[in-house]
Amino acid sequence: MRAALALALFASTAQAQTCGGPVGAFIDGVKAEARSEGLPAATIDAFFQGAQIDPAVLRADRSQGVFQRDFVDFSRRLISQNRIDNGAAYGRRFDSTFDTIERQFGIPRGVLLAFWAFETDFGQVQGSFNTRNALLTLAHDCRRPDLFRPQLIAAIELYRRGGMNPATTTGAWAGEIGQLQKLPREIVRQGMDGDGDGVVDLKNSSPDALMTGANVLSSLGWRANEPWLQEIIVPDTLDWSQTGLNHKASVRDWANRGVRARSGSLGPANLPASVLLPMGRNGPAFLAYPNFEVYFDWNKSFVYVTTAAYFATRLEGAPVYDAGNPSPSLSGEEMTLLQQKLTARGYDVGGIDGILGAMTRAAVQAEQVRLGLPADAWPTRALLDRL
Repeated sequence: MRAALALALFASTAQAQTCGGPVGAFIDGVKAEARSEGLPAATIDAFFQGAQIDPAVLRADRSQGVFQRDFVDFSRRLISQNRIDNGAAYGRRFDSTFDTIERQFGIPRGVLLAFWAFETDFGQVQGSFNTRNALLTLAHDCRRPDLFRPQLIAAIELYRRGGMNPATTTGAWAGEIGQLQKLPREIVRQGMDGDGDGVVDLKNSSPDALMTGANVLSSLGWRANEPWLQEIIVPDTLDWSQTGLNHKASVRDWANRGVRARSGSLGPANLPASVLLPMGRNGPAFLAYPNFEVYFDWNKSFVYVTTAAYFATRLEGAPVYDAGNPSPSLSGEEMTLLQQKLTARGYDVGGIDGILGAMTRAAVQAEQVRLGLPADAWPTRALLDRL
């Protein structure tokens, strides 16, 4: 019965996501969908008892200007000596859990320690938003209902299993729960009991949270015992138009083009990789391996992903990156103007939001090629003027 319910709950459907309108009518629609997927009516009704829209969630959703910062600024704000020291301390404290993760999933402890630090400061700041109301608010809002409506229904299943209390469970404004901030569907699908007490508790049990986080990364395609990001030194003669996450070559090919590791040695010769220049050819340089792409299924922000992946290498012993001397970054207003100009020329930049994401970078690089500029995907005021 439970297996059939889980299968029905998460099976892919062609049903269109709905949003907006009177809140009561919207909740009735969610209830009907949940009943059609096999969830008990009494459980559904109890879940929504007292549910309400939270305006603070919408304000938080619209106020993500921190992601407009460039990589050097963002990473220096997030990575402190205190977080590095705490990472080492928590690594020692939960050494047996990390050993289990490394054996079972092939994921180095630095990867999870970095997420743990950034998401909740090692479980100390897990968020105070009511999780049910946050998910209801974002599912009802018409910006990303395709993401949050399924999470709202999964939260009902999580409640049915005893994994949350709709009236009292709290977390991040976007509905994530626990020390590694996971959404309900991830908890239902990949939740693991890491401490052996028979309960999956991502808020109060660090082993549960860490094992679940590892299981999530594995399910997203993490390749066991392979690197994810590595700082490199690139020659001035490199073809910049072949850099970026939209271009790949083997490690052997990059080495033949003059790319070398800043410390240690490059990854396996046959492994595909991209040269990543977060702030252009004059800034930090990294080789991004297949596992780096998994980070984008954890968080969509380019600057967050790059910082989290780099911090993981620091926690594994890598040196501080060479910041170089990149051209000044555009302001949020200038970036918005740039995106408008690129959109007018037919590029899909993934939305005009003033944030330099992967799609905007690809469009910038294409325009740099067209204009005969160094095509390193780093937008400058000179490029903006040319456009």
